[in-house]
Amino acid sequence: MQTKRGDTAQTNTVVDTMLDAVGPRLRDLRKRRGLKLSDVADATGLSSSTLSRLESGHRRPTLDVLIPLAQVYRVALDEMVGAPPTGDPRIHPKPIRRNGWIYLPLTRDAAPVQAFKVVIPAKRAGRDVRLATHGGYEWFYVLNGSVDLTLGGEVTTLTEGEAAEFDTRQPHSITNAAGVPAEILSLFSPQGEQIHIRDS
Repeated sequence: MQTKRGDTAQTNTVVDTMLDAVGPRLRDLRKRRGLKLSDVADATGLSSSTLSRLESGHRRPTLDVLIPLAQVYRVALDEMVGAPPTGDPRIHPKPIRRNGWIYLPLTRDAAPVQAFKVVIPAKRAGRDVRLATHGGYEWFYVLNGSVDLTLGGEVTTLTEGEAAEFDTRQPHSITNAAGVPAEILSLFSPQGEQIHIRDS
């Protein structure tokens, strides 16, 4: 099949437009993750100056730089370059396991608020409650079982069908309140997702 010259020119224009938008997209992803250029440079092996030129549009992105950036920012390549949607709205989550907890992503990585179904292991006697503090907000809904929300100096037990929302600048922790696994639906700000899931 012969390709018309006009079709090729139109395709090149679309590709150029997509690539021109990559720089601002990279900057936005980095800032939403709360990372400095030096942090990304350490994680990818790319220099800070290369990253700066990519973000400002002074360097054309290539696969060899986009692939490690996609891994650090946890986004698919097509989302990073703004490829046209395929029409399939389904999300194909992969479980993330951290310290016995299982996080099942329910939103795409680039979403401004991250939703997860979380399976919290059964309560273990003698385990210390570790409080976290960071910017942002967190919301969760108990699907099964019961959990203890430690917020500041108070502990609130929530059971199936109950929800809580709180400012994560307060020292907080969510733990299982019973001897069987609990399941919650949780919404994290980008800071909360980084702290609880990626850095735990």
